[in-house]
Amino acid sequence: MPLGIDRSHFLTDKVKKLEKEATTKDERIATLETENAMLYLKLAQLRSMLQSTREEVSGLQSQYEAELQFKQSVAQSAFKFKQELDQIRRQASSLQKVAIDLPQQFQKELTNANSVIQRQKHMFLSQSSSLSTLQDQLNHLQDALQDITERHDKEKKRRQELHNILMELRGNIRVHCRIRPLMEFDCGSDDTATFGRQGTKSEVVVHYVDEENVCVRTAKHNKVFEYERVYSPSEGQDQVFDEVQPMLTSLLDGYNICIMAYGQTGSGKTHTMLGSHKNEDYNLTTDPHPEEGVIPRATRELFRLISEKPPDSYTLEVSVVEIYNNDIRDLLSNDSNAKHDVITGADGSLNLPTLTSKPVETVHDVMRMVQYGLRTRRETATLVHEHSSRSHLVVSLTLTSQAPDFFSLNKPPTPTQEISTGSVVGRDRKARPQSISVTMSSPSLSSLVDQSTNSRESPGLGSSPAVIRTKLQLVDLAGSECVGMSGVTGAALREASHINKSLSALADVLGALAEHRSHVPYRNSRLTHLLQDSIGGDAKLLVLLCVAPAHRYITETSQCLGFGQRARQVQRGPTKRRLPSSAEKVGAESVHQRPRSGSALGQSPR
Repeated sequence: MPLGIDRSHFLTDKVKKLEKEATTKDERIATLETENAMLYLKLAQLRSMLQSTREEVSGLQSQYEAELQFKQSVAQSAFKFKQELDQIRRQASSLQKVAIDLPQQFQKELTNANSVIQRQKHMFLSQSSSLSTLQDQLNHLQDALQDITERHDKEKKRRQELHNILMELRGNIRVHCRIRPLMEFDCGSDDTATFGRQGTKSEVVVHYVDEENVCVRTAKHNKVFEYERVYSPSEGQDQVFDEVQPMLTSLLDGYNICIMAYGQTGSGKTHTMLGSHKNEDYNLTTDPHPEEGVIPRATRELFRLISEKPPDSYTLEVSVVEIYNNDIRDLLSNDSNAKHDVITGADGSLNLPTLTSKPVETVHDVMRMVQYGLRTRRETATLVHEHSSRSHLVVSLTLTSQAPDFFSLNKPPTPTQEISTGSVVGRDRKARPQSISVTMSSPSLSSLVDQSTNSRESPGLGSSPAVIRTKLQLVDLAGSECVGMSGVTGAALREASHINKSLSALADVLGALAEHRSHVPYRNSRLTHLLQDSIGGDAKLLVLLCVAPAHRYITETSQCLGFGQRARQVQRGPTKRRLPSSAEKVGAESVHQRPRSGSALGQSPR
């Protein structure tokens, strides 16, 4: 380019042109950015519309699938229904065929049944004559059997009544015998072979004959003993108590009762008297345990009888003592080793003033006291029995009741008044009606009766009404034992000596009573002295002889059965009802001037 040319205007135009182009491009960029924003906004709207369209399509698809499944299930149900309908149609077709054939089959079976009936009818008619004859014979035999049974029952009942009347008139002690089953320890051991006798030591020699007879059968002799009742080895505790139960009614009627178990060690005395409650805590149940003994059963029955009487008319107390080494020990006292003496009252009655007596109201109370006493009762293991009792146990239940109304009359009694005790109500048929003639000539008796009357009419004077006290004595005697067979030594030997002496004294007392000796040695032993009222007094006494059947005990068994025979020979006067305590002393002197049973036999009651 040649120098000297002015190009400034060209550059200015160029700059303006370029600025104009830049401005145009900026405007174009702004326009494009606006259009781009508009496009982004439209794109967002389109995306939102696409999402909603997709959701609508998804919902329509789900609804379509649900409708499709429903149609498929309906189709399947229709198919199944069609199959079931076809099956029903086939069954209906088969039933229709059976229904068509049924009348023919029924007619055929009916024809067969008629033919069978005709044959049976002919057979029945042919046998009717013989059947009528047999029926007549059977009726005749049944009538004869019933007549014989009634006559037998009447004769048996009459025999029992006559026997009871005889026993009541004679006043004999009632003796029962219980034979226990053969036990494993009856076989003995090699250590006791020197004490064996003829025959096998485990051989059964005591045999049950019937309800009144027991037989001891050995190689040398056979001897039969007769008692009021004999229990076989298979008879349980309930059969034994069935014979004891009637005596409890007499207790409420005013009679003293004594039940004692006698026998050698291991013969079942404690089982008979205590049973399942010997070594366990007593649990009161509605029904008695099958192995309950006489003591818990008698207590249960006594409370049952009391519950039938007017409320609060009877109260009961219990005492538990043992005679150990010829000493009387109170098992309910805090000091069980303290010694107690038997005191003879002015009226000849015996009592232990230092003895602990606990009032009881339930069977549980009584058995709890008995169990408490059993915990301190002396026992020792011997070769004959693992838990041999070393003492005599005496459980006494004293029943106190209000005196009858005729002891509190509002008017003075006549000089001689006949008081009839009436027949004894209950199951004890041996207690017969008695008539007590009370002579009122004695001023002391009249004053006592008047005092009793005044005390009832005027309770505020501080005098208590007359009461009647009767006692139920339940005695579990210690077992007699052969010292050589039991193998005891030391203190146990001394215990066995005292036991055998006391049992021997008991046998001497029964022998003296049976032979009507002028002196009866009650005081030779604390046992006989304590039981004097029961053995020779006016109590109803039941002796339960417990014997073991094995040959190795033949000597002790014979001694026990002989003891029972001597007891049956004791003749006492009729048992007497207890008089109220306030009039008993004078009443005993004025009721026919009747002495105590000891005096009736010609000896002092002491």
